[in-house]
Amino acid sequence: MSVKVLVPTVLQKFTNDQAVLECSGSNISELFDYLEVSYPNIKGRLRKPEGEPLRFLNFYVNSEDIRFLEHTKTPLKDGDEVSIVPAVAGG
Repeated sequence: MSVKVLVPTVLQKFTNDQAVLECSGSNISELFDYLEVSYPNIKGRLRKPEGEPLRFLNFYVNSEDIRFLEHTKTPLKDGDEVSIVPAVAGG
């Protein structure tokens, strides 16, 4: 199974400067595992040790926020696109 992951510029230094990755995983949690094995320097930049995504990153599966789906248990299927989007704050 192949899932496309769109990596923001700020994290590309941990993915060998790649903006788009072909990855695998049956859900978001497994996708995190795959990324951490394939790109060891990214470990700790995506999720907390207990597995929850870091609060300043948003994850979307096919433009749907995982917080409104099944969070890290959101299922993935072949051809899905996962976007990692840094949170923006201001005022």
